[in-house]
Order: sequence, then C-alpha cells, then structure tokens
Amino acid sequence: MNGQTDQRTVLLVLIGCGTVYAAFEHPSFGAALLVGVSVVTLLHILMKDR
Repeated sequence: MNGQTDQRTVLLVLIGCGTVYAAFEHPSFGAALLVGVSVVTLLHILMKDR
C-alpha cells in the first residue's frame, strides 16, 4: 500500500466514527450505524477515482 491509500483509510475511518458518534448523540438523525456506513461508502466511492 502506498501513502495515499493509508491517508484515505484514516480519513474514512475518522469521518465514519464522527458521523456514528453524532448520530448516537442525536437519535433524531436516524440509525447510527446506517448513517455511518452510508457516509463511509459514499466517500469511498467519490475518492476511488482520484
């Protein structure tokens, strides 16, 4: 793995954790795990082409 992949992985994990934490703190945002997985998946798809 190169440095770019490692940085992307760390970024995706941090954003996913932050999103899940926010959803747990504010249940009105929806199911926390679904929100976290959706955000991480979307970011992974968007960053895949770069």
